[in-house]
Amino acid sequence: MNSTLLKLLLPVAICHAIGHVTSTVSFAAVSVSFAHTIKALEPFFNAAASQFILGQQVPFTLWLSLAPVVIGVSVASLTELSFNWTGFINAMISNISFTYRSIYSKKAMTDMDSTNLYAYISIIALIVCIPPALIIEGPQLVQHGFKDAIAKVGLTKLVSNIFLAGLFYHLYNQVATNTLQRVAPLTHAVGNVLKRVFVIGFSIIIFGNKITTQTGIGTGIAISGVALYSVIKAKIEEEKKCLCPAQEGVAAVAP
Repeated sequence: MNSTLLKLLLPVAICHAIGHVTSTVSFAAVSVSFAHTIKALEPFFNAAASQFILGQQVPFTLWLSLAPVVIGVSVASLTELSFNWTGFINAMISNISFTYRSIYSKKAMTDMDSTNLYAYISIIALIVCIPPALIIEGPQLVQHGFKDAIAKVGLTKLVSNIFLAGLFYHLYNQVATNTLQRVAPLTHAVGNVLKRVFVIGFSIIIFGNKITTQTGIGTGIAISGVALYSVIKAKIEEEKKCLCPAQEGVAAVAP
């Protein structure tokens, strides 16, 4: 690590920290299934950022595929039993933060492998989180948070749950980062959609989250839209990869 690399990774880490903190707040404020339904809007923000911030033309077919996502999230939000603005707004902030993380990541592309890159981003993000955590929650966390939690579940269970939650949360993101470099875009896209379907279904079964028929329909529409968007985007990226060698060959034989 040097000052140049730190300057490149700092914006990525800040967006990474904000995205994960707001995601966690959202999971606490609304049902996990609904939070993931809102987070299905992330491709919409990615497309908007590509078009209007990076100046990259987004094909019309991609914009069309995002319509079901927006409609599905809207339908699900109207009748969601656990809906509140804290959860909704934090999930939306998380979407925006992860979009900017993608933008800054592209600018900070280095020769570092994905495992080390994610480790550095996570460490910097942790350091970024410490000052606001101490200022905003410091005194109350010790006085009320830990004491109340220990009284409720016991010290051993509290520490082991925090450790396991942190470990699995990190591994989930680490594996996702590593997988992106090792599989075709279409495979990763399909895996990402299946992951969201699994998380939503699993949370409904395990936590017993009650959902209305309209919320279920809206969630289904949103996930279908994400699947359609992911497949179209992956095919476009694969076509670009196929065209690049052909264009290089034409350039090589040109006089």
